[in-house]
Amino acid sequence: MGIVTRLAGGRVQVKFNGDVIADTCNAVALEEGSYPVVYYIPRQDVRMERLERTSHRTHCPYKGDASYYSIQGGPANAVWSYEQPKEDMLSIKSLLAFYPDKVDSIAVD
Repeated sequence: MGIVTRLAGGRVQVKFNGDVIADTCNAVALEEGSYPVVYYIPRQDVRMERLERTSHRTHCPYKGDASYYSIQGGPANAVWSYEQPKEDMLSIKSLLAFYPDKVDSIAVD
């Protein structure tokens, strides 16, 4: 499976319940086969006080082990991060990605 990462090259903004919870011009776009592009956002551009770490974990044979966060007052496990990704995926290390169906919007300009 081919996975390609690149700088998103624009502004990525995530909203939940009408509030901006992530806003960056430094996102990494990850393209994986026929799946939609996933935007990984640096933590300094995410309102981390709105997130709560959960005990949920998953494993991807290509990217490694993912840890999860819930949005306070919102959906569980709505955000994930590869904190110790496989060597080929270091470009997304510790960045955060949001499930599009668990937030209001992920807008890319």
